[in-house]
Amino acid sequence: MSPVRRGKELPIHNRLAVLRAERGMSRAALANAVEVNPQTIGALERGDHYPSLDLAFRICSVFDLPVEAVFSREPFMPLSTQVYREGGA
Repeated sequence: MSPVRRGKELPIHNRLAVLRAERGMSRAALANAVEVNPQTIGALERGDHYPSLDLAFRICSVFDLPVEAVFSREPFMPLSTQVYREGGA
């Protein structure tokens, strides 16, 4: 199964690298968990390709997070910015 090519408009941003780092997970480990090639994970992290809906769900299942916590049409702010803004507002 190959990832979907990226579109020029309405990009899909993701937190894959951050989520992997938090869990001490390599690209190869994530790739193995979702049954894709490690290069596919790298391409997704760089934004060179977008996941199919099926692959997005499999990735979110690994992290036990909803799709909107992992993928977004808008760039993600650093989590520290979100926490401090919500805590201070």
